[in-house]
Amino acid sequence: MAIDSTPSRNEDEYFARMDAELRKSLRERADADRSARIAADRNKCPRDGTALVARESNHVTIDECPQCEGIWLDKGELEILAAGSAQHTGFVGSLLNIFKSH
Repeated sequence: MAIDSTPSRNEDEYFARMDAELRKSLRERADADRSARIAADRNKCPRDGTALVARESNHVTIDECPQCEGIWLDKGELEILAAGSAQHTGFVGSLLNIFKSH
């Protein structure tokens, strides 16, 4: 009795499905790793790489570097501080005036 060495259509479909599932699994794992790396880098000081410490000032969360003492604002946070600057005449008000003059 001779054995046919050509794969059947069912075998081709099975291996194609297994290959697609493996690729999907590897892609999901790579995407998760990439997202974790991006999240970890997002909370580091762009100047020296130290972990940033979040503190709240005038209802805005400001990221501060304990090493270089840099202050980092996310998009839109300066505008929130500027909206409240009319009430503040101290450091925050003078800081905002510097940004407004440029």
